[in-house]
Amino acid sequence: MKTSPAPTTGRALAKELLDWYDRHHRDLPWRISPPMAARGVRPDPYHIWLSEVMLQQTTVQAVKAYFAKFVTRWPTVDALAAAPSEDVMAAWAGLGYYARARNLKKCAEAVASLHGGRFPDTEDGLRSLPGIGDYTAAAVAAIAFNRPAAVMDGNVERVISRLYAVDVPLPGSKPAMKARVAELTPSDRPGDFAQAMMDLGATICTPRRPACALCPFRRDCRALEGDDPERFPVKAAKKEKPVRLGAAFVAVDLDGNVLLRRRVETGLLGGMTEVPTTDWNSRKDGETGTSAAPFAAEWKACGTVTHVFTHFELRLSIYRFHGPAPNDVRIHGWWEDVANLDAQALPTVMKKAISQAIPEAFPIERG
Repeated sequence: MKTSPAPTTGRALAKELLDWYDRHHRDLPWRISPPMAARGVRPDPYHIWLSEVMLQQTTVQAVKAYFAKFVTRWPTVDALAAAPSEDVMAAWAGLGYYARARNLKKCAEAVASLHGGRFPDTEDGLRSLPGIGDYTAAAVAAIAFNRPAAVMDGNVERVISRLYAVDVPLPGSKPAMKARVAELTPSDRPGDFAQAMMDLGATICTPRRPACALCPFRRDCRALEGDDPERFPVKAAKKEKPVRLGAAFVAVDLDGNVLLRRRVETGLLGGMTEVPTTDWNSRKDGETGTSAAPFAAEWKACGTVTHVFTHFELRLSIYRFHGPAPNDVRIHGWWEDVANLDAQALPTVMKKAISQAIPEAFPIERG
């Protein structure tokens, strides 16, 4: 990695960015606008924490509706802490990465019971809470409490890697890039600076076809000087994802109820609702036939669905049963009216499975 300083000082770069942010910031429901922040108005730490957890591995556009739903239903961290876990998981369904929802509930409970409903205002204090790592602690400390924390998400990595033409591939370059962010972060507006860096990466310094002519760092960007911003950040070669196989069983009784069960609390999709499936996971295949069906019956093959998780691709063979509810069901579950499926904590892969067997249930989830 090149280590010589940029021609412009860190303080001047920060000022250029903040001037740009004051004019071009995104209006997001969890933020306080720069003019209000300048008057000492701070965002609600609960809102910042909730949005940051939701935004992990998820787009801003997808998060907006979930954020609005959560703060309407649970307007304070105490309200979220008191909510039944199954209600939180159901509200999260479709947002993905479900360990976030489990940790969200645990963290809310810790803030309510151990901190009187108030989030700690330091990185160390925030890191002590369940599910909060270095990034989220820095983001909440900077944005909610104006602490001079170095906040670095994927957008910031891209900006820094281009500004300094960082040749070391990710993830090995992360520590050095975070040190650069710390050098640039001003002591007077660290929260605005963090959000400005995120906005710059999301709207100007984009992965493809960055709008370099509009960038406040254009005179100092080493990647632009070399005419190849899109080469950065340099990433290590990706490993091919393994493919896992399994089966899912969609049983519908004569009253239009679907057989569901709840997954164990730990592990992949922990605590979420599902139709019965075979014993697949990221390391092994499950059975793909009907020998592991929840009861003996004539199961009709309905094709397959594919779902890509972070570390593997899953291909499920889908089977459907329609008839009287049997008495010999071999799982602990319940029969749910198909009209109520939208209210269940069904992850996207299960919506796909149900839709494959009952197309009218989740038409947009098919495929």
